[in-house]
Amino acid sequence: MLRFLAFLALAACGSVDYDDAPVGKLSGTVLVMWVGETEAGEGDGRFVYVPSATPLRFERANPSATLKTIQPQMMYTDGGSIPALAQVFKGFSPWGYAPAYIVHDWLFVARKCVNDNSANPDQAAVAQMPFGESATVAAEVIKTLIATNTVAPNDIAPQLIASAVAGPIAKSRWNEDGACARDKVTSAHVDMIRRALPAPPGARSAQRPGKGPVAQIVQVIDFGAP
Repeated sequence: MLRFLAFLALAACGSVDYDDAPVGKLSGTVLVMWVGETEAGEGDGRFVYVPSATPLRFERANPSATLKTIQPQMMYTDGGSIPALAQVFKGFSPWGYAPAYIVHDWLFVARKCVNDNSANPDQAAVAQMPFGESATVAAEVIKTLIATNTVAPNDIAPQLIASAVAGPIAKSRWNEDGACARDKVTSAHVDMIRRALPAPPGARSAQRPGKGPVAQIVQVIDFGAP
């Protein structure tokens, strides 16, 4: 998601009304894994959202939604990218609104592949979504997390985050070209994830990656069946 310092500076530029965002439905499991040190010199490392047997899914109640159901695929995610100094404030934990960050990140991953004419069928579903709606989705997920008592209410953070992801830096990333292949999870990181997770039933040993680095689970949130 957007770097925290940037969205603080640009929050006032957003036009999302958090109070009007409808509550949707979250189901499935959030599984985030650490695969190594950060490559940009910022944050706590490199993280991957990993779809499980019951992947995260967000069903929207917004009647004007161009995409009613959002189900992220495997991708890199940086959570809220919040510096340590800012994490002392309520609502600004880098993973406090993890499902919202992951759903929002997925829309951008998919959009970049649409921009590069390299989208798979799931990514192509984002093609008709205008930029402003991506920020609305973030607001809807945060509001759903609060409405279902998954996270505590907050008077400031939800509106600030929703407004920030509607700002010009986010828009430039939404329209970015040449990023689809660059943002794809590498085969080395996929192998690290596969070494960390149980083999699926019936899997042959030859299908499993050999010895090497193992990814670490950093967060699991289960919303139950759809």
